[in-house]
Amino acid sequence: MGKADRPKGILKTNDRSLKVIPFSQDAPYYTQKGTYYNSKNQLSKALLFLQKAIEIEPNDPWNHYNLACLLSKTSRLKEANRIFKHIVQNMDGQLSECYFFMAVNHGLMEDLTEAKRYLLKYLHTNPEGEMADEAEDLLLAMEEDEEDLESGDRSLSVVENESILNLISEMGRVKFKERLLEEDGFRQTLQKGLYQGSDILKEAIIRLYGEADCAAAQASLADFVANPWVKERLRQVALLELKQIFPAGVYRVFSEGAIREVSLQNYQSPAPVWDSKWQQVIECTFANMRRSAYYGDEFYDDVEAIWLDFINHAYPEVPRVDKPQTWAAGLEYCLVRFHFLGLTQKDLAAKYGVSTASVRRKYSAINELLQIEQKAYRNMLTLLTDHEGEHD
Repeated sequence: MGKADRPKGILKTNDRSLKVIPFSQDAPYYTQKGTYYNSKNQLSKALLFLQKAIEIEPNDPWNHYNLACLLSKTSRLKEANRIFKHIVQNMDGQLSECYFFMAVNHGLMEDLTEAKRYLLKYLHTNPEGEMADEAEDLLLAMEEDEEDLESGDRSLSVVENESILNLISEMGRVKFKERLLEEDGFRQTLQKGLYQGSDILKEAIIRLYGEADCAAAQASLADFVANPWVKERLRQVALLELKQIFPAGVYRVFSEGAIREVSLQNYQSPAPVWDSKWQQVIECTFANMRRSAYYGDEFYDDVEAIWLDFINHAYPEVPRVDKPQTWAAGLEYCLVRFHFLGLTQKDLAAKYGVSTASVRRKYSAINELLQIEQKAYRNMLTLLTDHEGEHD
């Protein structure tokens, strides 16, 4: 336990048996600690402190609200929305910001019908609210794109992704800039890839926009960083590209639930800039999971959350990825251990074509920082307790 985690008020004595804590901490203490670790991007610690605040004061809606905001930040969107809904239905119907954040989370989950419904609910509940302008802007953008929304096809196929990726990979910076400035069709293709393509394609387009260093590229990146429904790590990549194009620029950026004006001159990335090799680990893990009968949709969110949490905890000593398959195997084994699934390190080593020892090393590295085993058993005890309670 670090100094910042130790409760205040411990009476020191040479006799260990006489060391006591004269009082327990109250909920605001844990809320403050959770907010502190959230600001430091130590999200697992922040989560533990905010959960403790709820244990002490379970009827305070703001404790639940802070936890839901943190879960949204860590991409645990379904859990966050369950808490936001519980707040407005059972605790404080006037905490209208919950509707706005539910809308954003539904948008990130590509459920745009629900996103629109909650934006309208927010505006109906609090038409003069702090996020009213943002809600109206989002509704307007959705209406302008109504045909695409009704089609339900928001993502490119594997073939389309590869086609665009190959197209832009074959041209240098000068050729890319020429086509960007001169061809409407090429600009439309890039925009489609930026919002409907794979993460690898999106990052490639963002990087090329940065290299192009022209007004058209700058405008596309500026729109991207203001969009609440893009992944935060890709937003950070786009912001850094904008900073290289125009270091003194001021842009509208979606941050912590609102669109704010940000000066890039003093802007610091709140998290490690995402490395393409880290994304390869996720893609490799997902590809192997799709070939297995063990996993439902919810497991993909869990394994991605574990990897993101690990990167944040390890930063700045981030993992070196020479072979994505070894990290992917170790990552999937973390998921297996967390949910007590019936796969072994040997099974996964065979599936990924790596050694059992390498799976064990990568799993150990992740488990050392995130305490996967401890959390798994704690979750299991909670489930068993809940199960027994249902049958009492």
